Formats: sequence, C-alpha cells, structure tokens
Amino acid sequence: MEYVKLGNTGLDVSRLCLGCMGFGDASLGFHQWVLDEENSRPVIQKALELGINFFDTANVYAGGTSEEILGRALKDYANRDEIVIATKVFSRMHEGPNGSGLSRKAIMSEMDKSLKRLGTDYVDLYQIHRWDEHTPIEETMEALHDIVKAGKARYIGASVMSAWQFQKALYVAEKNGWTRFVSMQNHYNLIYREEEREMLPLCQAEQIGVIPFSPLASGRLTRDWDETTYRSETDQVQKAKYDATASTDRLVVERVAEIAEKHGVPRVQIALAWLLQRDPVTAPIIGATKISHLQNAVDAISITLTSDEIASLEEPYVPHPLYGSTLGFK
Repeated sequence: MEYVKLGNTGLDVSRLCLGCMGFGDASLGFHQWVLDEENSRPVIQKALELGINFFDTANVYAGGTSEEILGRALKDYANRDEIVIATKVFSRMHEGPNGSGLSRKAIMSEMDKSLKRLGTDYVDLYQIHRWDEHTPIEETMEALHDIVKAGKARYIGASVMSAWQFQKALYVAEKNGWTRFVSMQNHYNLIYREEEREMLPLCQAEQIGVIPFSPLASGRLTRDWDETTYRSETDQVQKAKYDATASTDRLVVERVAEIAEKHGVPRVQIALAWLLQRDPVTAPIIGATKISHLQNAVDAISITLTSDEIASLEEPYVPHPLYGSTLGFK
C-alpha cells in the first residue's frame, strides 16, 4: 500500500479509502443491498490487512448503523492512532425541526451522536455532506471550527457542491481565522467528469485533497454492459446518476474493457488506475462489499497507464447533466 498526504496537511492516508455506505442494517436505510454486520466485518478486516487506513462513512448511512459497524470493527482490528476515520453531517436524521442541515445546533448534536456510534473520542475528518441553502455559511464554518478546537475532529472537509460554494466557504474560513476545509469528496469517474471544469482546478490551486466517490460508477465500469447485479437493479440513486447517458457511457466502458484485456487485468483496475493518475486526486473511495473487490482495487495502484491509453479512455466522453443534492445521497 502507498500512503500520501491529504491535501495540504500532514495526515497520512492510504491511496485508497474504503467507503462504508455498503455496511449497515438494510431496514433502516435507503439502500437494500448493504451488508449486515456479520458480513461487513471480514471486508473491513481485509482492508486493514491490505494496508488501507482510511475509512469513510456518514451519519445517514443505514440509519447510523454503518458508523456503528465500522466503529466496532476498527476497535477490534485496528490501532486507532494509525487509522483515519471520516464521517459526514447534513442529512435528515429525525423528523421535525432541526432534524437535518448544517446549523450550529445540528452540527453539534450530530457530531456527538456520530462519536457515540463510532465508539471514539474524535474523528479524523468531519465533512459536510451537502451545501445547506438554509443556513449561513458563516454559522456552519464557525461551528465546524469549534468542533475542531474542542478536539472532536482533527480536520474538516466538504462534499458535492458547486465550485463557487466551496470557494465561498474557504474564503469565509480564511477571513475569520477559522479552520479551513482540507478535502473535497466529489463525484468523479470515467463516465462522470464534469468536476474537471471548475472543482478540480480549484482544489489543485488551493491544495485541497480530492477523495472522489463512485470511482467505478456504481460498478458500471467493471462489467459487461448488459450484466446486472442486485445493486444495479435496486439502487435508484445509481439509475438517476447514469441511466440518462447510458448510450454514450457504453463507449467508455468498452474502452475500459479493451485496455483491461491488453493488460490482462480486471476492468476495475483500469478504471481506478486512470483516477489515481489524475491530479489532484488523493484517494478514491471504493465501495467494496466483497474481499475480491478489495484485492482487485489495491492491485490497481501498481498499474501505470500510457498517455495513449489515457487518451483512448477519455476520447468517447460527452458532457453529462450535473449530479447534485436533488438526486439523493451517494
């Protein structure tokens, strides 16, 4: 495993991050394809054995049970000082007033609840899951700053927003001497490259670490076009993200297959190798739900694509509709 610094920080993170949206109690969350605790623990343990030290979850995943499962597994299998735990806040966690969003009240309350579920005194990276149009960004940034100063989070990050919104948050923090975002968790892969227009150049200029989610386009980049899985048949968020552009995306998927065959490796390794060679990507977030998913992903780190191969993968791409908060949670 390779380790790199997260953005302009001294924090060491593995080149791949294990996304934990796939772990939890399916009856409590949006997704029906998640693994229960018994089946989640071997995946988390294997990730640690392979050198992955970076784990990403959220308060909303499977009604908070993703955080619980991750916390118990890491307590049993890992050295807390070596691992990096990231979680997120924004989503609706209870009905009625103040059940969601990025108000000071919501952030302070949800931070404590996440820490309890994770079974830890602090998280390494606390991220806002979406932009809150109903709360002043000044209120949000000051609350996050106070979370850091209280020792409940080491760093803060953001996810899924426009570049102008992210720049506004960075400006507000700098203007007031508050803690600054160090990472951006955004939607980026071979069949969704809209982040290349503004967000990635901004992150590179501001030395922000990029930890993209859905690096394999919910598995579409890893299998034959007509092959389906339980997730692809039941995941409505995946359908919303990719179904509208399926005819053009298929061309990119076919290029991935061609280059994978040339290298004699699974397609997942080509899709990840492309991402790993993109600046300023730090650590793609892989949503592994099988041991084999992990090993294939880790093996991608050793693959270097030629400039001609990269050009071939990128050539069929066409602009896509923007993916945002209206399409649900990743």
